Amino acid sequence: MARSAAATDRSLKVACSKPLFIYDLPELSVRRVRRAQLTLLGDGRADLVDFAVSLQRRIDDLHRAVDGITASLGQVDRRVDETVSKTAIVRYDAYENSGGHQSASVAFLDSARTGVVLSAIQGRDYARIYVKEIDRGHASVALSPEELEAVERAMTS
Repeated sequence: MARSAAATDRSLKVACSKPLFIYDLPELSVRRVRRAQLTLLGDGRADLVDFAVSLQRRIDDLHRAVDGITASLGQVDRRVDETVSKTAIVRYDAYENSGGHQSASVAFLDSARTGVVLSAIQGRDYARIYVKEIDRGHASVALSPEELEAVERAMTS
């Protein structure tokens, strides 16, 4: 709250037992400045400026830590995107005379729809295994209907 100079002079005259002279005023403002300085700078042990500097240092350390965590999270995201995250299995009878759905096609894809389709064909006296690569949802060689179904199911899972 700002007070006028006249009101300040009157309150000083009332508070002081001796008359107030003009050359006494700089001493009052120096005292006031010194008091404010002690409040800000402290008594030499710990002061507000040191505290502010230490807070700024801690904030800078936190910013560096957050930047490091952000970079690490980006690496984790890239690694997770490259892992097998979409799978599907289709069981079927490869031959008319066989029963029990002994053959199967399994699709293993990542988030970019890249991976492999593994097919195991069971006959009466043999078993064959085929592996076909899938790149962004497309195979380099023709896929059987069951392999296509496994890839489609994996992409939608």
